[in-house]
Amino acid sequence: MKKLAVIFLFCTGLIAAQKQQITLEDIWAKGTFRTQYMNALNSMSHGDYYTVLNRDRNTQSTRIDKYSYKTLEKVTTLVNSEDLTDIDSFSKYTFSTDENLLVLGTEIKQIYRHSYLGKFYVYNITSKQLDLVSKNLIQEPTLSPNGKKVAFVYKNNLYVKDLASNITTQITTDGKKNAIINGITDWVYEEEFAFVRAFQWSGHSDKIVFMRFDETDVPEFTMMRYDTSLYPKKVTFKYPKAGENNAKVSLHLYNVNTKKSQAIDLGALDQYYIPRIKFTKKADVLCVTTLNRHQNNLNLIFVNTNTLKAHLILNETATTYIDITDNLTFLKDNSFIWTSEKDGYNHIYHYNNKGRLIKQITKGNWEVTDYYGYNSKNKHIYYQSVEDGSINRTIYTISLNGKNKKRLGRNNGTNSAAFSHSLNYYINTFSDASTPYIFTLNDAQTGKILKEVKNNYQLSKELKNYNTSPKEFFTLKTKNGNFNAWMIKPSDFNPNKKYPLFMYQYSGPGSQSVSNRWGGANDFWYQMLAQQGYIIACVDGRGTGFKGAAFKKATYKELGKYEIEDQIESAKELGKLDYIDQNNIGIWGWSYGGYMSSLAITKGADTFKMAIAVAPVTSWRFYDTVYTERYMQTPQENPSGYDDNSPINFTDKIKGKYLLVHGSGDDNVHFQNTMRMVESLVGSGKQFDMFVYPDKNHGIYGRYAGKGNVRLNLYKKMTTFIHQNLDKSENKPHA
Repeated sequence: MKKLAVIFLFCTGLIAAQKQQITLEDIWAKGTFRTQYMNALNSMSHGDYYTVLNRDRNTQSTRIDKYSYKTLEKVTTLVNSEDLTDIDSFSKYTFSTDENLLVLGTEIKQIYRHSYLGKFYVYNITSKQLDLVSKNLIQEPTLSPNGKKVAFVYKNNLYVKDLASNITTQITTDGKKNAIINGITDWVYEEEFAFVRAFQWSGHSDKIVFMRFDETDVPEFTMMRYDTSLYPKKVTFKYPKAGENNAKVSLHLYNVNTKKSQAIDLGALDQYYIPRIKFTKKADVLCVTTLNRHQNNLNLIFVNTNTLKAHLILNETATTYIDITDNLTFLKDNSFIWTSEKDGYNHIYHYNNKGRLIKQITKGNWEVTDYYGYNSKNKHIYYQSVEDGSINRTIYTISLNGKNKKRLGRNNGTNSAAFSHSLNYYINTFSDASTPYIFTLNDAQTGKILKEVKNNYQLSKELKNYNTSPKEFFTLKTKNGNFNAWMIKPSDFNPNKKYPLFMYQYSGPGSQSVSNRWGGANDFWYQMLAQQGYIIACVDGRGTGFKGAAFKKATYKELGKYEIEDQIESAKELGKLDYIDQNNIGIWGWSYGGYMSSLAITKGADTFKMAIAVAPVTSWRFYDTVYTERYMQTPQENPSGYDDNSPINFTDKIKGKYLLVHGSGDDNVHFQNTMRMVESLVGSGKQFDMFVYPDKNHGIYGRYAGKGNVRLNLYKKMTTFIHQNLDKSENKPHA
C-alpha cells in the first residue's frame, strides 16, 4: 500500500506540473482571468424594461439601449452620441420621472470616491433636442419631477435652470471651498454615509430641500501632489479626525415660485448628523433621518414642507451603534418598510404612517443582507439573506404579513438580483468559489430561470489548463469562538509535508472575507502562491458581519483588540495541523486589514514571522469622525480604546519582518499613518521594509505618465517579500 501511495503522489505531482502556472502578469497585466460582466443596467419605471449604456469600441461612441426584461431583446436605442453634434460620447445618464428626458454627462472628472464634476446636457427623447445645462463643470444635475427644471451645484452653490426659458437662478450665494457647501455633502459624509447629492425636489416640483455644510471650524488636512512639475502642489481639504469638529449641517427649503429660502428648524428632534433626506409618497412631506454623535440614537422625522412643522415618526436606540442603509421604502399609504437589528439580527419591519409597528416581517437567527422592493399587486417583498448559511446569499420573497416565504433559485453560493420596476422579473447574478459569474433572467414569482443572459463558461474551461486548487470552507474552532474560514492548499498537496502558512484578512466591522463567491484577482494571487508551496488561509473573527449584531458589535469601543486576538488564536490553531509549519506563518491586509497585519507583527510577534500592511490605519486618532466614533466614541471619551490597540504603541515587540506600503495621495487613510508608524519603528530600533507610491490614492492603481503597471509592481513587491521571509525549506516529509 505504501508503494501505491508513493506512485499516486508522484502521478498527481506530474499532472500538476504539466499544467500552466499562474503568473502575476496573467493576473495584473494580461487580464487572463478577467470575467465577463453585464453592463450596469437601469430598471425603467414604466413597463418591464431596462436600459444599458453601451460603447462602440471602434468609434468610441456611446448609446443608451432599451431592452425588454421579458425577452432580453433590444427594443430601441434611446440616444446615440453619433447623432449628437455637441457630444462625442457620454459616460453618465439619468432619466426624468416620466422617462421622456435624459441628463447626459461627459468630461467627467472624479473628485473623491463617489463625487465628480462634469459637463451635462438635457436630451429630449421625442424631439431629439439637446440642451447644455451649464457651460461650467457642475455636480449632480437633477431634473424636477415634472421635467421642467434642472437643479445642480456649481462651486458649492445650488442653482436651478428653467428648461423652457433657459434662465438659470442661483439659489445660494455663500458657497466657498473649505468653508460653505450647499446641496453637496462634505468629504466625511460622502465617504461614510455614501451619498453626494444633498438636495431633493418635492413631488410637486415647487420646492427644493437642501443641506448646508458649514465647514469653517473643521480642521484642514493637506497632502502634497508631486506629479511631474518642478514644485509639488498642496491639496488642502476639510477632514474631521476622530474627536474633532464636524461641519455644522442645517436644512433649508427653497420655494421655486417665490424664489425664497428658509431654514427648516427640527427643534428638539435635531441631532448631530443628517445622514438621509427623502420625500415620502406625499408630495409635501419630507422624511429626515438624524443621528446623535455616538450614532446610537436615530430619529425618523416627518416635515410638512408647507408649514415646516416637524414630528417624530420613529426613534431607534442601541447600546452600541446603528448602521445607516437605503432600505427605507414608503408605500402608497405612506406606511413604510424599514430594516433594523433591534432583535439581534437585521430584519424587515412594516410601520404605519404614524410610526406604529404593524409587523416584523422576517424573523430568525440570520440576516437580511439586501432589500429589493415591494410588489403592491401581489403584496410580496423581495430580499436577499444568509438564511442558507452565513457565507451564502439567497434571494427570497415573503408576503407583507410575514407569511408565504419562498426561496427563489436553487444554487447555493452568492446570488444577487436586479429587479424590473414591476418586480415581475429579475436578472440574477450567481457565483460561488469555483464558478465565475453566471447571469440569468428569472421569473420573480417562482424564481424559475427563463433564459441565460451571460456566462463565464469559457473562463471555467480555460482554468482547467492551469494549476489551481479548490478553496476549502470550514469552521475553525478556537478558544475565542468558532469562526468561518477558508483554505487553499498546493495542488500537489502532501499531508506528510509541512508548509508555510500565509493568512489574509480584512476584519473591519460588518465585513466578510469568507464568503462562497467568485474571488477575482486576489484569489488568483493566492492560487499562484499555493502552486509555489504555500498554504493560504483566511478567518473571519469577531467584529465581522452576517452572524448577528452581538458577533459584529463585540468589538465596540475596542477596535483591534478582539480582532487581533482572534487572528493570533486562529494562526495558533492552524499551526497545530500536521501539515502547517507553525514557525512559518505570515499575514497581510489592506486598509483595515493593514491595520490588523500591523497589530499581528507587534502584538502577535511570537506567532507571526512576517506581515505586509498596505495603506494601514496605525492609530484611530488619525481617521475620520463618522467611521471611527461610530465604533469607538471619541478619543476624549475613550483614550484607552484608541491607544491600547494602536500598533504605533507596540513596535518594540516586533521580531519578524514587516513591509509597509502606502500611496502618498491617499485622501482616505492618510499617509500620515505610515509616517507615524515609521517614527515609532525607528524609535524602537526596528528594521523594516517600506515602499511609497507617489500621488496614488487608497486603491494604489494606474500608471505613471502612462508607463508601468502600479498594481503589478505592488504584487511583485509583496510576492518577493513573501518568498524572502516565509521559509519553504520545511516542504518535506515531517517525522
